[in-house]
Amino acid sequence: MFTHRITVFTPTYNRAHTLERLYQSLQQQIFIDFEWLVIDDGSTDRTPVLFEKWTAEENPFPIHYHFKENGGKHTAINFGLDQAQGELFFTADSDDFLTNDALQKVNRWAASLPANEKFCGVVGNLGNSPDETPNTIFKREWRDATLLERYPEVSVTPLDGERAFIFFTEIHKRYRYPEFENEKFITEAVAWNRMAHNGFKMRVFNDIIYIYKFLPNGLTSSGSKIFIDNSKGYGLWLKEKAQFCKYSTRMKLKMYYSYFSSQKSRLSTTEIATNIGASYLVISLMSILYSLKNCYNRFR
Repeated sequence: MFTHRITVFTPTYNRAHTLERLYQSLQQQIFIDFEWLVIDDGSTDRTPVLFEKWTAEENPFPIHYHFKENGGKHTAINFGLDQAQGELFFTADSDDFLTNDALQKVNRWAASLPANEKFCGVVGNLGNSPDETPNTIFKREWRDATLLERYPEVSVTPLDGERAFIFFTEIHKRYRYPEFENEKFITEAVAWNRMAHNGFKMRVFNDIIYIYKFLPNGLTSSGSKIFIDNSKGYGLWLKEKAQFCKYSTRMKLKMYYSYFSSQKSRLSTTEIATNIGASYLVISLMSILYSLKNCYNRFR
């Protein structure tokens, strides 16, 4: 069924100025049983021209480039899962690059997983350089964890920071991203949390295999605004996180209030209640509380 061990998957949008660094890092890989699958999410820059040039060059790996209408990274991932020909699905963003031994390590790590346990993939460390990471280093070479252990509500030692996630393609295909009309973002945590809730673990390694470059106009820099602007996806993530992390009533009420505060100017009470999985009455109470709090702040 699969023709390669690894699919290096890159969703991209107007990143012609950064893609060559990733391309060069793939050319330098020690392990070469991989494809580079690129889903262009509607770029209007020189990205198509670059790939016309690169696909004509001699490389030890095939490049599969597809252009689609802009719909957001999650739609590009869903599209990419349909096209992937690798057993492992490794998302490498267009503004980052890999260490020379990254795919060699990914192959070895995946092959070492115990067959009698429920793993959905492996995780490599991310660094500012091949020798420096802001993330916690484990006492042993690796740590087995579900991806719900990224949250302090679940683990007293949560997995911190940005990391490189590599999933078994067949498993990831079962956990696609919901797509909502007129919304162009949903956090990848929605799929990760669902995998974890269903009992899948990942083996998280200390080794740095992925070099991260922060861009001022990237998704990470958009912060909470990109969540707030995509109301249904944001609400779904919060609702399921509360369910999977077994929030107390107090924690749920705080979550409802926070979501209401971020959406009150754009959605009705009914829409807010539906998106966050709360009753109309509870969200109405959040509205009253919000008004009382504003009154107090004005007159104190």
